[in-house]
Amino acid sequence: MLKQLSKFERTSKVLILGFVALMAVSLVLFFRPGGGTSALEPTKSSEVIASVGGDDITLGEFATQKQNIQQQFSRFGGQISLSQMGYSDDKILDGLIQRKIAVQEARRLGLEASPVEINDRIRKTFSDTAGKLTLLDASGKLDMAKYEQRVGDVAAFERGVAEDIAHDKLEAFVAASVRVSEEDVQSEFKKKNTSFDLTYVIVSASKVAEKIQPTDDELKAYFEQHKTDYNILVPQKKIRYLFIDQDKSGQKLQITDKELHDEYDNLDPKYKQAGVKVQQIVLKVARPDLDASVKAKADTLVAKARAGGETISEDAFADLAKGNSEDPATAKDGGRVNGVVKKDPSKPTDPYQQVLEMQPGEITDAISYKNAYYVLRRGDSVPKTFENAKPELLVSLRNRRGYTVAQKIAQKAQDRLKETKDPQKVAQEFAAEANMNAADMVRETPFIKPGDDVPNIGNSQQFEGAVAPLNNPNDVGERTGIKNGFAIPMLVEQRQPRIPEFDEVKDKVRLAVKAEKAKTQLEQKARDIVAAAKSPGELKAAVEKAGLETKAEANYKLATPLGEAGSSVLIDDPLFAAKAGDVLQPIFLNQNYLVIGVNKKTDADLTEYAKQRDTLMQQALTDRKNQVFGDYLTSVMTRMKQSGSIKIYQDVLDTVAEEEPQAVPPRRPQLPITK
Repeated sequence: MLKQLSKFERTSKVLILGFVALMAVSLVLFFRPGGGTSALEPTKSSEVIASVGGDDITLGEFATQKQNIQQQFSRFGGQISLSQMGYSDDKILDGLIQRKIAVQEARRLGLEASPVEINDRIRKTFSDTAGKLTLLDASGKLDMAKYEQRVGDVAAFERGVAEDIAHDKLEAFVAASVRVSEEDVQSEFKKKNTSFDLTYVIVSASKVAEKIQPTDDELKAYFEQHKTDYNILVPQKKIRYLFIDQDKSGQKLQITDKELHDEYDNLDPKYKQAGVKVQQIVLKVARPDLDASVKAKADTLVAKARAGGETISEDAFADLAKGNSEDPATAKDGGRVNGVVKKDPSKPTDPYQQVLEMQPGEITDAISYKNAYYVLRRGDSVPKTFENAKPELLVSLRNRRGYTVAQKIAQKAQDRLKETKDPQKVAQEFAAEANMNAADMVRETPFIKPGDDVPNIGNSQQFEGAVAPLNNPNDVGERTGIKNGFAIPMLVEQRQPRIPEFDEVKDKVRLAVKAEKAKTQLEQKARDIVAAAKSPGELKAAVEKAGLETKAEANYKLATPLGEAGSSVLIDDPLFAAKAGDVLQPIFLNQNYLVIGVNKKTDADLTEYAKQRDTLMQQALTDRKNQVFGDYLTSVMTRMKQSGSIKIYQDVLDTVAEEEPQAVPPRRPQLPITK
């Protein structure tokens, strides 16, 4: 299909950024982060995971989509659990099913992509800013090798492009009649841009419970009424275990400079970078009404900097910065920022992080950040010398070797404990080698059962797995990784399932009684506070009298979290209707009551709305169309599932269930850790 591209007329200077973003998700990737050791890579599997109206979704498609999403999140650092981020396997599969449905619906309605549309879309994707196709060789012909290098399987890629076009055409067809009213858009603008200075209190059951002191008679009466709630349905085990501390085991290790040099030499070159140099132009926004004019100036500077191409020299940018930047600390030095910029996933909104994804000499668009517009130039990378990397290398190598040493000691201690059945004796034998005090090596749990939070260990499936086979006193389990090291468990005593005595569960009963009483008092406590506070100024005294604590929030805007209380329309609607000086009636939210006093209310600036009107109207229309189209696909999917046109093979889906990160060491990040 693309072979015809070189015959097409050159297009105008247009780059479809939305399509590029979409393709970043849908292109086939073949690298799996933290790949396993299975013989067959899931992304290459042709096994069918679902059938949609006769069209199959393969395990390979599902696994690829799943790791694409994983990679998007992993850009922010750390191990991400997709399920915790709301991306369950079912949700990911539903997305693929809806994509198939969209293609089928487009086919049914005659909205499929034509060859010309496919060629045009591909050309625009791989054209530079001047509209020139970047896949041509020196003679101006299509370079198929370059094309394949960019997209992988050409046929699969072009099918994906055709599906994207059909999807877009169907969305345009379905949402063609969607309209939004200016009244609704302006109302939404007012809500989002009205700000409040608040005093508030969260009346929580846990805080109220702290002040409740039930008597022993109340506790016993509650226990008698709820005995079955405390039934112990599985055996409880008391465990004595040997603990081998990973850190202490590693402290005795001697690591030479040669070993550290070898570690440094073996690092990937990208991890030998200390960071990148950055130059900046800062234009300050003195007042909100000046925002548009300041942005226009920033955009002009960006255009001027890019007049000669995508990159600009350090000296040329320095001249721009000296004449325009309003940051006195850097403007006099050509906008050069002191130090280097390093990757920091904890600062996703920091404009300096954007330069790390750029090439030397490239500049950003104008970035709005903290009452200013920034134009940033990415400079050269700054190498990390061995001496600079040495502390990180030492920590990393010692941690890895400490883990290995502790593991070997634990294995030997396990063998000896199985022979002697004497934890104290074994601890004394290995204390010196483990670099520990023998008394610190022997630990004992209370009576525990699966799911309990074990002192010094927590809720550990690994520890539970090692304890499960132990059924007779002095049975010794296998060494297992726990927090900070290894444990070798030995059973001391086992209690069979039973109804416990009151004294065994007295602490749990006390917590239950306090929580129950607190729930009954919660709403009245909140109403008492409102009754005692006729104004926000009186709220603090009323809250302190109730034994609670007020919090303050300046410049609060609706639909954003209000501290630990969270966000909800339950807050937004009454707060937007309030005026300065009001104390709102208690709001029940997330099992707590929220009492809010409005110190100040600043209405939205409608002159700013007038400036942004066209953009806001278009964004509202786009959002509404997306909602309508999403509802359309969901309704079709529901109907097809009910009719049996969609079949999901759960046994296949279960084979790619997300693996959660292990809780065992190493705990510290290993090199490379340069940010």
